[in-house]
Amino acid sequence: MPQSSKFKKYFPRHGKIEWIGIRGPSDEQITSVCSAELVRDLGIVGDKECSNPGSNRQVTLVQHEYFAVIASFLGGKSVTPYHLRRNIVVSGLNLAVLSGYKVGINEVVIQVTGNCAPCAKLERTLGYGGYNAVCSHGGVTAVVLKGGKIGTGDEVEVFVD
Repeated sequence: MPQSSKFKKYFPRHGKIEWIGIRGPSDEQITSVCSAELVRDLGIVGDKECSNPGSNRQVTLVQHEYFAVIASFLGGKSVTPYHLRRNIVVSGLNLAVLSGYKVGINEVVIQVTGNCAPCAKLERTLGYGGYNAVCSHGGVTAVVLKGGKIGTGDEVEVFVD
Protein backbone atom coordinates (compact mmCIF):
# COMPACT_ATOMS: atom_id res chain seq x y z
CA MET A 1 0.00 0.00 0.00
CA PRO A 2 1.65 3.27 -1.13
CA GLN A 3 0.31 5.63 1.56
CA SER A 4 1.20 5.41 5.25
CA SER A 5 -2.15 6.13 6.91
CA LYS A 6 -4.20 3.08 7.76
CA PHE A 7 -7.31 4.86 6.42
CA LYS A 8 -5.89 5.29 2.93
CA LYS A 9 -6.55 1.65 2.13
CA TYR A 10 -10.34 1.99 2.43
CA PHE A 11 -12.53 2.70 -0.55
CA PRO A 12 -16.28 2.90 0.15
CA ARG A 13 -17.24 1.17 -3.11
CA HIS A 14 -15.98 -0.09 -6.44
CA GLY A 15 -15.94 2.16 -9.45
CA LYS A 16 -17.59 1.61 -12.82
CA ILE A 17 -16.41 2.09 -16.40
CA GLU A 18 -18.57 4.76 -18.02
CA TRP A 19 -16.76 5.12 -21.35
CA ILE A 20 -13.82 3.62 -23.30
CA GLY A 21 -11.86 5.34 -26.06
CA ILE A 22 -9.11 4.30 -28.45
CA ARG A 23 -6.78 7.10 -29.51
CA GLY A 24 -5.29 7.45 -32.94
CA PRO A 25 -2.32 9.69 -33.69
CA SER A 26 -2.27 12.96 -31.75
CA ASP A 27 -4.49 15.03 -34.01
CA GLU A 28 -7.01 12.32 -34.90
CA GLN A 29 -10.37 11.88 -33.20
CA ILE A 30 -10.63 9.37 -30.39
CA THR A 31 -12.97 6.46 -31.13
CA SER A 32 -15.56 5.46 -28.54
CA VAL A 33 -15.97 1.69 -28.11
CA CYS A 34 -18.17 -0.50 -25.89
CA SER A 35 -15.34 -2.93 -25.13
CA ALA A 36 -11.60 -3.18 -25.55
CA GLU A 37 -8.79 -5.67 -25.16
CA LEU A 38 -5.78 -4.83 -23.01
CA VAL A 39 -2.41 -6.51 -23.59
CA ARG A 40 0.17 -6.96 -20.84
CA ASP A 41 2.96 -4.36 -20.96
CA LEU A 42 1.45 -2.66 -24.05
CA GLY A 43 -1.99 -1.17 -23.42
CA ILE A 44 -5.26 -1.15 -25.35
CA VAL A 45 -5.27 -2.91 -28.72
CA GLY A 46 -5.54 -0.27 -31.45
CA ASP A 47 -4.53 2.66 -29.23
CA LYS A 48 -1.60 4.88 -30.21
CA GLU A 49 0.32 3.87 -27.05
CA CYS A 50 -0.03 0.13 -27.66
CA SER A 51 3.25 -0.06 -29.59
CA ASN A 52 5.48 1.16 -26.77
CA PRO A 53 6.37 -1.67 -24.35
CA GLY A 54 7.53 -0.53 -20.94
CA SER A 55 5.81 2.87 -21.13
CA ASN A 56 4.28 4.20 -17.91
CA ARG A 57 1.40 5.63 -20.01
CA GLN A 58 0.01 2.42 -21.54
CA VAL A 59 -3.52 3.29 -20.39
CA THR A 60 -5.02 6.58 -19.22
CA LEU A 61 -8.02 6.91 -16.91
CA VAL A 62 -10.06 9.92 -15.87
CA GLN A 63 -12.78 10.37 -13.31
CA HIS A 64 -16.29 10.86 -14.65
CA GLU A 65 -17.02 13.33 -11.85
CA TYR A 66 -14.26 15.64 -13.12
CA PHE A 67 -16.13 16.56 -16.29
CA ALA A 68 -18.59 18.71 -14.31
CA VAL A 69 -15.72 20.31 -12.37
CA ILE A 70 -13.79 21.17 -15.54
CA ALA A 71 -16.97 22.48 -17.18
CA SER A 72 -17.60 24.76 -14.20
CA PHE A 73 -14.08 26.20 -14.50
CA LEU A 74 -14.85 26.94 -18.15
CA GLY A 75 -18.08 28.78 -17.35
CA GLY A 76 -20.39 25.87 -18.09
CA LYS A 77 -18.94 24.75 -21.41
CA SER A 78 -19.69 21.10 -22.18
CA VAL A 79 -16.68 18.82 -21.62
CA THR A 80 -16.61 15.26 -22.96
CA PRO A 81 -14.14 12.35 -23.02
CA TYR A 82 -13.32 13.35 -26.61
CA HIS A 83 -11.81 16.60 -25.34
CA LEU A 84 -9.49 14.98 -22.79
CA ARG A 85 -8.42 11.99 -24.95
CA ARG A 86 -8.21 9.54 -22.04
CA ASN A 87 -8.84 5.81 -22.58
CA ILE A 88 -11.15 4.94 -19.72
CA VAL A 89 -13.69 7.09 -17.87
CA VAL A 90 -14.41 5.73 -14.37
CA SER A 91 -17.10 6.84 -11.93
CA GLY A 92 -17.25 6.21 -8.19
CA LEU A 93 -13.52 6.17 -7.36
CA ASN A 94 -11.15 8.97 -6.47
CA LEU A 95 -8.48 8.14 -9.06
CA ALA A 96 -6.18 10.90 -7.77
CA VAL A 97 -5.22 8.81 -4.72
CA LEU A 98 -4.46 5.59 -6.61
CA SER A 99 -0.82 6.14 -7.63
CA GLY A 100 0.99 2.86 -7.02
CA TYR A 101 -2.20 0.85 -6.51
CA LYS A 102 -3.24 -2.15 -8.59
CA VAL A 103 -6.71 -2.02 -10.04
CA GLY A 104 -8.80 -4.91 -11.36
CA ILE A 105 -11.39 -4.84 -14.14
CA ASN A 106 -12.68 -8.37 -14.84
CA GLU A 107 -9.48 -10.42 -15.33
CA VAL A 108 -7.45 -7.32 -16.27
CA VAL A 109 -4.98 -5.90 -13.73
CA ILE A 110 -3.43 -2.47 -14.20
CA GLN A 111 -1.16 -0.47 -11.92
CA VAL A 112 -1.57 3.29 -11.64
CA THR A 113 1.77 4.98 -12.32
CA GLY A 114 0.93 8.63 -11.71
CA ASN A 115 -1.04 11.69 -12.71
CA CYS A 116 -1.84 12.39 -16.35
CA ALA A 117 -0.95 16.01 -16.92
CA PRO A 118 -2.95 18.02 -19.43
CA CYS A 119 -1.38 18.98 -22.73
CA ALA A 120 -1.25 22.35 -24.47
CA LYS A 121 -3.76 21.13 -27.09
CA LEU A 122 -6.52 21.69 -24.53
CA GLU A 123 -6.34 25.42 -25.25
CA ARG A 124 -7.44 24.56 -28.80
CA THR A 125 -10.06 21.95 -27.94
CA LEU A 126 -11.58 23.58 -24.84
CA GLY A 127 -10.76 27.21 -25.58
CA TYR A 128 -8.95 29.87 -23.61
CA GLY A 129 -8.11 28.56 -20.12
CA GLY A 130 -8.67 24.91 -21.07
CA TYR A 131 -5.22 23.83 -19.93
CA ASN A 132 -5.62 25.36 -16.46
CA ALA A 133 -9.18 24.04 -16.11
CA VAL A 134 -7.87 20.49 -16.52
CA CYS A 135 -4.81 20.82 -14.23
CA SER A 136 -5.16 18.39 -11.30
CA HIS A 137 -8.21 16.89 -13.05
CA GLY A 138 -6.52 15.19 -16.00
CA GLY A 139 -6.72 11.66 -14.64
CA VAL A 140 -4.01 9.04 -14.18
CA THR A 141 -1.69 6.85 -16.20
CA ALA A 142 -1.28 3.10 -15.77
CA VAL A 143 0.55 0.01 -17.00
CA VAL A 144 -1.09 -3.29 -17.88
CA LEU A 145 0.08 -6.11 -15.61
CA LYS A 146 -2.44 -8.69 -16.84
CA GLY A 147 -4.37 -8.41 -20.09
CA GLY A 148 -7.94 -9.24 -20.99
CA LYS A 149 -11.21 -7.66 -22.05
CA ILE A 150 -13.05 -4.75 -20.46
CA GLY A 151 -16.36 -3.09 -21.28
CA THR A 152 -18.55 -0.17 -20.33
CA GLY A 153 -20.44 -0.94 -17.13
CA ASP A 154 -17.67 -3.18 -15.78
CA GLU A 155 -16.75 -2.87 -12.12
CA VAL A 156 -13.37 -1.30 -11.21
CA GLU A 157 -11.85 -2.67 -8.00
CA VAL A 158 -8.86 -1.28 -6.11
CA PHE A 159 -6.61 -4.01 -4.69
CA VAL A 160 -5.32 -3.32 -1.17
CA ASP A 161 -3.37 -5.47 1.28
